[in-house]
Amino acid sequence: MAIRWQSSASFLEQSLVSIAVGPDPNKNEIRGHARGIVAIGDFATGVIAIGAISKGVIAVGGLAIGAFALGGLGIGVLAFGGLALGWFAFGGVAVGYIAVGGLAVGCYALGGAVFGKFVFGPLHRDPQAVEFFSKFCDGMFLPHGSNTHLR
Repeated sequence: MAIRWQSSASFLEQSLVSIAVGPDPNKNEIRGHARGIVAIGDFATGVIAIGAISKGVIAVGGLAIGAFALGGLGIGVLAFGGLALGWFAFGGVAVGYIAVGGLAVGCYALGGAVFGKFVFGPLHRDPQAVEFFSKFCDGMFLPHGSNTHLR
């Protein structure tokens, strides 16, 4: 069952809300492509995009591409996902300048298996990585009594 709906309101010639799910034989579409400020569909493109494949400032979906991306595969400045690729990457496999994950690859990497310039993992803990990640976690990675200089 196909769903197609667009709000009558628009901003900068884009619908405020667009929903496109399922096939539409009239338009010869196998999957719905929603385009709007808020887009929800099989393919979604918008400021806020939610769909199997989504592109937007905030993107949520199986494949999410955006400034803030959350998905099975998240690609963005701030990326969360099973596989996360971004400046700040958080996921099962995280690749980025700052990477946190089961497998983390980055300049600053925190995780189970870590690769990078400054790493914090079970086998190696660079002092720079300990200090860097402790700033975000209220000193939880520093030995007791040594985090007073960070506050």
